[in-house]
Amino acid sequence: MLTVGLTGGIASGKSTVADLFKELGVPVIDADSLAREVVQPGSQGLSALVKHFGNAILQADGNLDRGKLRQIIFNDPGQRKLVEETLHPLIRARSEQLQLEHKLAGHAYCICDVPLLVETGQQHSYDRVLVVDVSEEVQATRVMARDNISRDDAMKIVASQASRTDRLNAATDVIRNESMLDVLASEVQALHQKFLNLAELNAAPPG
Repeated sequence: MLTVGLTGGIASGKSTVADLFKELGVPVIDADSLAREVVQPGSQGLSALVKHFGNAILQADGNLDRGKLRQIIFNDPGQRKLVEETLHPLIRARSEQLQLEHKLAGHAYCICDVPLLVETGQQHSYDRVLVVDVSEEVQATRVMARDNISRDDAMKIVASQASRTDRLNAATDVIRNESMLDVLASEVQALHQKFLNLAELNAAPPG
């Protein structure tokens, strides 16, 4: 089965693209959802975090207090690295398990929606890397409208992620998302056919 890593900067419209693939019947594995799953109460991930940080990172109901954990690691690269090294292998393992399930279910390919794919160096983990691309100005304008913040603050958020150049350098496929939704849908449809064709080629026996 062909695996397609989907990524894009903040406010690029990556989630919209993922939804369009879902409408075509393509399974989408959402890394953000898996990140929440691997720290559910009783999970290996949450146990490891509590062992390191203590019960202070838990809410009264036993769930992870994400705000408190964010606060702890925000200005401490060492603690952030520890959290990433703890959770990322669990997220990858769960993703690989779901990929196998989709393959056994007969799907030709699946989309792996990974917001920080380039930032975490995962571009070589997938057969294809699909980047949803928009200009940084468009990103900032959308973030300003969505979060009601200043342009300076919006640009800081954009700048905190991988650069547009880095994402495009990692891409095997690119969708430009600065047009109307129907244009975006037609681009997704074209890529869907391309990925089906590639999956068929990959599955063909040599000779």
